[in-house]
Amino acid sequence: MRWLPLCSAAPCVKAMALKQVSSNRCFEGFQKVFEHDSAELKCKMKFGIYLPPKAETAKCPVLYWLSGLTCTEQNFITKAGFQQGAAEHGLIVVAPDTSPRGCNIEGEDESWDFGTGAGFYVDATEEPWKTNYRMYSYIKDELPKLINANFPTDPERMSIFGHSMGGHGALILALKNPGKYKSVSAFAPICNPIQCQWGKKALGGYLGSDVSKWEAYDATQLVKSYAGSPLDILIDQGKDDQFLSAGQLLPDNFIAACTEQKVPVVFRLQQGYDHSYFFIATFINDHIKHHAKYLNA
Repeated sequence: MRWLPLCSAAPCVKAMALKQVSSNRCFEGFQKVFEHDSAELKCKMKFGIYLPPKAETAKCPVLYWLSGLTCTEQNFITKAGFQQGAAEHGLIVVAPDTSPRGCNIEGEDESWDFGTGAGFYVDATEEPWKTNYRMYSYIKDELPKLINANFPTDPERMSIFGHSMGGHGALILALKNPGKYKSVSAFAPICNPIQCQWGKKALGGYLGSDVSKWEAYDATQLVKSYAGSPLDILIDQGKDDQFLSAGQLLPDNFIAACTEQKVPVVFRLQQGYDHSYFFIATFINDHIKHHAKYLNA
C-alpha cells in the first residue's frame, strides 16, 4: 500500500526523504514510524503517524500530539490507546519526538529535564543550543510541511494536543498562531513555566536570563493578550498528580488568565489520577472527540 500524497510530482520527490522504521496494522489502519533528516534541527528525527482506514480513499485532518519530558515518539503510540478513536473519526495522528537527538552538544544528556528529551518546544537563542534546539519551528513549520507532502492530509484541518511539557507546547503553539489549529487540548500541561522550576531551568538555558523572552513561550502570559479566532480549550488534570502538588504545572494561573480574557476553557480535575499514561489512556477518547468535533465540522 502506498501512503503517498494525492499530489503532483514535485511533493512526491520529498516522499523519498522519509525512511519507514516500522508499520503495524491497527484498527484497520496503520501505526507507522518514520525517520527523516530535519533541516530545522540538523539531525535525524523520528515521528509516529497513525493512518486511519479512511486515509486509503480520502484526505484526512491531522491531529498533532506533543509528548512530555523524557519521551520519544514511542510513548504516546504504544501507551495512550488513541488509535481506535482516531480510526472511528478518520483522523491522522502525528506524534513527533520531544527534542533533537545525538547532536554531540556538551551537557545534552546530563539531566532528564533539560537537553535530550526536553526540547520544551522553544527556539533556543543561546549557545550551544541555538543551532539544533528549534522544536517550536520544527513543530510549527517543518513537520506539517513534511506530513502534508507525504500523506493524504487536508492541510486546512489541523489540531494539536499534548501532555505535561507537550501540553505546554500545544497551548503556546495554538495561542501564538491564531487560526492555524482548529482546536487545542492538554493533559496536565505546564501552564506557567516562567513561575516553575522546570520552566526556569529550561527557558533560562535555552533563551538566556532575560525573562521577557521567556514570556513568549508561556501559555499564561500569552493568553493575557490573545485576540485571535475563538479557541475552545480542553484540559484534563489528575488531582493526585505529584507534579501538580509540587507546583510545576500551575493550572490555576492559566485558568484565571483565561477567565479574565474570556477565552473558553474546560478544566477537569480528575479525582485519583496521577501524571502517567494510565491517566492519559483513561481520557484520551474525550480529547479525540473534542478535536473531531472541530476537524470534521
